Amino acid sequence: MTNPTSTTPASGAPGALAGRREWTALGVLMLPLLLVSMDVSVLYFAIPSISADLEPSGTQQLWIFDIYAFVLAGLLMTMGSLGDRIGRRKLLLFGAAAFGSASVLAAYADSAEMLIAARAVLGVGGATLMPSTMAIIRTMFTDPGQRTKAIGLWSGVMTGGIALGSVMSGVLVQYFWWGSVFLVNLPAMVLLLVLGPILLPESKNPEPGRFDLLSVPLSMAAVLPVIYGVKEIPAEGWRTEYVVSVLVGLVFTALFVHRQRTAKSPLISPALFRGRGFAPAVVLNLVSSFGMMGSAYFTTQYLQSVLGKSSMAAALWSLLPTVLVGVAAPVAAQLVQKGVHRAHVVSGGFVIAACGYGLLACAGTDSLWLVLAGAGVLASGIVTVMSQMMDLALGTVPLGNTGAAASLLETGAEFGGALGMAVLGSIGTAVYRHDVPAGVPAAAHETLGGALAVAGQLPGDAGQALAAAAREAFTHGMQAAAVAGAVLLLGAAVLATVSLRKVTVREDGDALDAGTAQPLQAPAAEH
Repeated sequence: MTNPTSTTPASGAPGALAGRREWTALGVLMLPLLLVSMDVSVLYFAIPSISADLEPSGTQQLWIFDIYAFVLAGLLMTMGSLGDRIGRRKLLLFGAAAFGSASVLAAYADSAEMLIAARAVLGVGGATLMPSTMAIIRTMFTDPGQRTKAIGLWSGVMTGGIALGSVMSGVLVQYFWWGSVFLVNLPAMVLLLVLGPILLPESKNPEPGRFDLLSVPLSMAAVLPVIYGVKEIPAEGWRTEYVVSVLVGLVFTALFVHRQRTAKSPLISPALFRGRGFAPAVVLNLVSSFGMMGSAYFTTQYLQSVLGKSSMAAALWSLLPTVLVGVAAPVAAQLVQKGVHRAHVVSGGFVIAACGYGLLACAGTDSLWLVLAGAGVLASGIVTVMSQMMDLALGTVPLGNTGAAASLLETGAEFGGALGMAVLGSIGTAVYRHDVPAGVPAAAHETLGGALAVAGQLPGDAGQALAAAAREAFTHGMQAAAVAGAVLLLGAAVLATVSLRKVTVREDGDALDAGTAQPLQAPAAEH
């Protein structure tokens, strides 16, 4: 179906300007993307009500929380590659139907097992929606400047949705029942199913080859054990089972890479990495996710356990830093369009994020505004990097492989976030345990939450002294982790300058080696 206001040909001619139809379609895509990102944190306030109604065991409660993220991470590469083969719009609409149906199933679940199953299906839907939206944006916005703006909006919505999810769940649970946190997904999914076939172009790889079924379980076996292990290490410590889980995942990662290099039609084509900008984009995007999630591990605990804010108050305060996030990506896009080299914009984003960590390193036990400022500055720098890396990565791969490229970026981000929480969380935990006074009960020595629980049972000054010492120890741990995070991000700024300085993007979207002005690879034809 054509629209006279659209200036982008159906074939996605390089450099053609998008019109009103494409920008309207982008708005339609943003709603499901927002909800997919919100579902990562939407249970924060709903879980007490769910526990009261469904009475899940401790293990079931953990799976209610985690199964969504695990399934999503494990299937991203599969779904990205599948979309390149069967059509990204088709996969997107299938994912929207699955996400909406699973939302209804979750809202009216009458057992913990049913809710876990529904959350798993939500993860399947999320895995189809995320790479499909990014790939469709690449198809609709072939002009580099417009694509940069569109991907900047994608990044801002994705980041803001995670923060908004916890707040929305608190509001909905306060006025409705816990199932409402899932039913809120339905209007956006219905809107996508109605308008998607009208506004969104269909696109796929014209020569995809056979779908490599063996790569699907290999990819999941590579991703899931690693993410599971590194997510548990900050909370439970370096236990043998978590280290083994990571090692098993790394073994399967090696097998998966070998399969991609030897298969006739791999799930993730090694040719993606021939573009000079793609591999640095994946790595730098992973590092940026490391920095973002590593800080979130501390700031959420700081607001609640150090400052004593309620969960709802902490969630509302945490929305303030997202104001800067909404500005960062558009400003970065404008700088690139005005001729500032992308390498300088990205390295500047890392430096800004490092400054955010610097503010966190200066925080004391009563530094609300300093911590919020640090979180906002850090997030704005990270979103600057993420938006530019997504734009660069999608601009350096053939149009036929954009789904696979997008899924690889998102999988790297999942790894980076888990690593950030594991590494920086472990640093903070080590400092906390070192600083907590000797002779306290084991629970107080392990975590700040345990220390506050023990302090509440002690009489008078003894309880207050333990609570104060534990808060001080946690803050010291946050400071140490922030210094480590700042050093890492400054190193990433140097890496960005070195790895991206010879990469630019031609007006038709191909990546160039700036030293030779020769195309790094030619885009495949698009149907």
